[in-house]
Amino acid sequence: MTTHMPLIYSFPLFEGVAEAVADHVISAQNFTLYNTTDSRQIAFIKENSAAMHSASSSVSMVPSASEASTNGGSRRKEKKKKAEVRFKIAISGGSLIKILKEGLMHRQEYIEWDKWDIYFADERLVPFDSPDSNYGQAKREIFDKIEGPKPNVYHIDESLINDPQECADAYEKTLINNFARKDSVKLPCFDCILLGCAPDGHVASLFPNHNEQLREKLAWVIPVEDAPVGPANRITLTIPVICHANRVTFVVEGLTKAPIIRTIMERPEKGLPSSIVNESAAGKVVWFVDEDALKECYDVSKKKYKWLTLEEESA
Repeated sequence: MTTHMPLIYSFPLFEGVAEAVADHVISAQNFTLYNTTDSRQIAFIKENSAAMHSASSSVSMVPSASEASTNGGSRRKEKKKKAEVRFKIAISGGSLIKILKEGLMHRQEYIEWDKWDIYFADERLVPFDSPDSNYGQAKREIFDKIEGPKPNVYHIDESLINDPQECADAYEKTLINNFARKDSVKLPCFDCILLGCAPDGHVASLFPNHNEQLREKLAWVIPVEDAPVGPANRITLTIPVICHANRVTFVVEGLTKAPIIRTIMERPEKGLPSSIVNESAAGKVVWFVDEDALKECYDVSKKKYKWLTLEEESA
């Protein structure tokens, strides 16, 4: 039995999983941007912010030199700091993209895409037009269909797909530039990481029995050159990076996942990558699954999901 039981939310159908994941992600967005998930408070904050912006635009005042260097300067820094708040999310690929498409795309009125920074938990080193490309799939099914302002999307350098190490190094530099440009940080901190779980228990592109990669402690991004399934060459975030996120969210559906979910929940000592994340990020892990994926779990406590941004009747 897993040492730390995560929150597990189960739904009868794929559509229920998709709606709940959408609610979870939008809630994470709101908490990051406004420090609350209360829709009335968020509306008040937005209205107040708009009013302040309108007032500051209509009034032109020339401060004294001393005011500019003290109070005025500190206010500008505070405003700049608030303006720089971004929702930083990392996603994996495969069926997770389809679930996000199902749940998010008809809820775009709740989503502030222009305040999102989207990264990838892993990527297959194939051209973007390949069906195996996580970015390519997400672009076709989600990014190209976003209404209005777009998010910042940070994908791999397609020109480096023939060199896994160089590609991993380049993506790590992207993370360093965005998470540690001003401050020295040991690990990047995503607001949310969304992960699937394969039938073999691999997560992102961290595979069972790839012990050196599973033990990596220093690198943020590593190359994978011998993946046992799908494209052999990949890059992936490391376990410390994944577990450092504020929210670590697994999204799993389908009867084919039932045996591995039972192993993850009931036999963590087997050391599957998904089990390692499930244990190491204890207290921050949430699972959204359909009932088929839990068919073989006999000692798992399921929770009733509390809707925060969407109407419960919609699921």
